[in-house]
Amino acid sequence: MDETMNFGLIGLGTMGGALALNIAEHGFPITVYNRTGEVTEHFTANAGELAQRLTPTATLEEFVAAIKPPRAIILMVPAGPVVDAQIDALAPLLGPGDVIIDAGNANYADTERRTCRAGDEEFDFIGIGVSGGEEGARHGPSIMVGGQPGHWQRLGHLFEAISAKYEGVPCAALMGQGGAGHFVKMVHNGIEYADMQMIAEAYSLMRDGMGQDSTRIARVFEQWNRGPLASYLIEISGKVARATDPITGAPMLDVIRDAAGQKGTGRWTAIEAQHLAVPVPVIEAAVAARNISARTDERAKGAEVFGQMPRALPEGALDLETLERALIAGKILCYAQGFEMLSVAAEKFFWDLPMATIARIWRAGCIIRSDMLNDMATALEGAEGESLIHAEPFRSLLQEHEAALRETVIAAMRTGIAVPALSSGLSWFDAMRTRRSSANIIQAQRDFFGAHSFQRLDGVDAPHGPWGDSPLAEG
Repeated sequence: MDETMNFGLIGLGTMGGALALNIAEHGFPITVYNRTGEVTEHFTANAGELAQRLTPTATLEEFVAAIKPPRAIILMVPAGPVVDAQIDALAPLLGPGDVIIDAGNANYADTERRTCRAGDEEFDFIGIGVSGGEEGARHGPSIMVGGQPGHWQRLGHLFEAISAKYEGVPCAALMGQGGAGHFVKMVHNGIEYADMQMIAEAYSLMRDGMGQDSTRIARVFEQWNRGPLASYLIEISGKVARATDPITGAPMLDVIRDAAGQKGTGRWTAIEAQHLAVPVPVIEAAVAARNISARTDERAKGAEVFGQMPRALPEGALDLETLERALIAGKILCYAQGFEMLSVAAEKFFWDLPMATIARIWRAGCIIRSDMLNDMATALEGAEGESLIHAEPFRSLLQEHEAALRETVIAAMRTGIAVPALSSGLSWFDAMRTRRSSANIIQAQRDFFGAHSFQRLDGVDAPHGPWGDSPLAEG
């Protein structure tokens, strides 16, 4: 441990407080500050034995003065303007060698901007992605660090100490400079959206299509968690399906409103994928599904006008083994799209994103942790630029489970059960194995009305087609 450095943390909300206790528990003295002083007092008073490693402060000036230089100050405040305001308030109080660490869910572009700003200041700035929710923050999250190698040399021991461990290996690593850490965290969250949506679609097929109650569905998830789908999200799906409402005694899922919340990080992934021209349709479908879920009045009107959906599946139309195999295929396709997005971003932004390492640090601590990431890490080792769908064992798994995914999607569509993520994954997979697509007619249309030209298969130089009409400007 570097004895010349002390740490500080601003923002003692749920995540910030949990992370501060995690840091203290690993032997690092830490100074804490919250804009509302009562929060700081309550936090310290309830820290138990760890309070001896906490230094509570009442003002920002007192906070900075209590940390011996070179300071490392972690921000756990809401993403956006609040972070900029906090940096503005800290800037006059900091000196050479001090570093501000934004550990919130920041947009990577904001992190890039703040990193550039710090280049004109005496202090440094880095952004780290932290995944795992409150439990992860308290006992070990997955940490994706954005910064220079020097930052990692200086702070890596802290990040590794407080991170989750997978068979003793820390789930923390340097992703690259600037906003790389927050970019990787953003893609992680996009995959999280998609994984959750596919599980929700499987739940809908069991509940609405097969008429299974929550107890039976819980047993299915528990069984799946002992197989190839073993993961945190499948595990907690079994637990929430088994839970009982303490007020009514009904299954907890039956009393929860079907309108999913979101903080926007999945939406960021979909938007950035469009900027990068990377197809991530499973993630995009998951974001759209959450938006649709919020339109409860419109959905009710649609059911009234066009008929209530979904309907029950015909007897024998789909079995649980087929559904499990469909979910395996969907999960592979989703992760393949996420890693492709990371690969394209690495090239565009000149980040040396360590793909295999990313898979490894996602194996514990984070929300999308799963057994499948072990094989993904191995497949991505030294396979830069190759899609995960072409690497073993995932190529063989897709060949084995493709029919189940197709059968599941067809059964759902025939009975009006919405499966946007699973169906988008299947369409992407079909498109990615189509040697000659239908984009040739789109090229012809663009040339017809906009004189945009096209390329011929035979290489003959004929930039425009014999359409017979004057081209118009494309709108």
